[in-house]
Amino acid sequence: MQLGDILDDLTLDVATGSLEITHVDIDSRECVPGSLFFAMPGSSTDGAKYATDAVGRGALCVIASAPINVAAPVVVVPSTQLSALCAHASAAVVGHPETKTRLVAVTGTNGKTSVTTIVADLARALSWNGANIGTLTNERTTPAAPELFRTLAALVEGFDPAVQHSVVAMEVSSHAMSQHRVDGLEFTVAAFTNLSHEHLDYHGSMEEYFVVKSRLFSSEHTHRAVIWDDDPYGERLAASTTVPVTRVSRRDATDVETSLKGTTFFWRGHLVNSALLGDYNVDNALIAMTIMSVLGADDADVAAGMGEVSSISGRFDVVRGSDVTVIVDYAHTPEGLHRLLEDVRAIVPEGRIITVFGCGGDRDRAKRPEMGLVASTYADATIVTSDNPRSESPESIIDAIMSGVVSGANVVRDADRRSAISRALDEAAPGDVVVVAGKGHETTQTFSDVVVPFDDRVVARELLR
Repeated sequence: MQLGDILDDLTLDVATGSLEITHVDIDSRECVPGSLFFAMPGSSTDGAKYATDAVGRGALCVIASAPINVAAPVVVVPSTQLSALCAHASAAVVGHPETKTRLVAVTGTNGKTSVTTIVADLARALSWNGANIGTLTNERTTPAAPELFRTLAALVEGFDPAVQHSVVAMEVSSHAMSQHRVDGLEFTVAAFTNLSHEHLDYHGSMEEYFVVKSRLFSSEHTHRAVIWDDDPYGERLAASTTVPVTRVSRRDATDVETSLKGTTFFWRGHLVNSALLGDYNVDNALIAMTIMSVLGADDADVAAGMGEVSSISGRFDVVRGSDVTVIVDYAHTPEGLHRLLEDVRAIVPEGRIITVFGCGGDRDRAKRPEMGLVASTYADATIVTSDNPRSESPESIIDAIMSGVVSGANVVRDADRRSAISRALDEAAPGDVVVVAGKGHETTQTFSDVVVPFDDRVVARELLR
């Protein structure tokens, strides 16, 4: 596609406008012959520093907010226009896939992955084309525009053209909203799950965190909103947004029964049989089912379709031993861990709960004592260990977690995650449950200088054997 057709709002000289562009990139390492490189400013570095590398790898043109001396044309635009222009170019070069399906955005602190996965599964259960983008499909929760539109194009290309309805459900993080990663997308429905302590190292305060999330719920981004209003921030959002709102509440589910085998409840007069475990997944299912209803699906079909929704990777994953059960979950926020431990207690009221968890390095430090408080309050025993320490000392992260532990609680520390899980299993008696939280679906552990294979589920199975 010629650059002049991609950047149709800009005036380019004939030679530059006739360049054949096949790829859009913001990472110079991903550039190939035919790339258009956007030199995006970042929080720690500036893409302009990598323009020479981009051109060396085949980029035919650079878009930047200031002149750069490279061996290729440089188109200079105001910095305030870079993100929007990058999104426009990324969509154009892959044929505007966003116009070929209905898009659903899901935001919130906890539950985004589960809700988007359930929506995609429900769509397929109803014989729609369905897919999801997020933590389980891409490296970032919400990819940057070039990767996002390439992913979306691949999904749409794989859809059955004979099927009338199609939907792609996408996780939209607060970072994505702040960094304009979803510019250029028009969502049919945007959904809100909840808001609790997370990413305050980035946003600074809960108020700013909420403000950034709430930007998704404007006519600029979405036509409709589905909002969980049992959450105080959800209630506030539902009252303030100008787009039509469908409110969701736990009151929408009646006669709820949960066990380690599955969950049943009634929704809008229809029985729901779900393989999803944990009380929190009832909330996630209610949001996802409501999204499908707003998209036009029949409520009875949606309720029946929940029977075909499979378990979600790393979310209340059960690893069964002969007399001890291990539950692996992604819960990595204070509220997420609190809810998980409450749900486990409700399902297994007799046995003890032994929790293994840590906190990620180079991330929100303020939540670490809160995580220690939650674990020591709601678990019978806790082993604090490493998560992904990244550039930080594992022991210093554990120190911060331990500072919030309730006095007298049964809490020990073991920085080696495998050893910590083994220790928990050794301590567990028949009927006890070991909860391994924080990493869920992840299959690696990241240290300052190395990334090593590590999957909580695989380790638990090995140790149980």
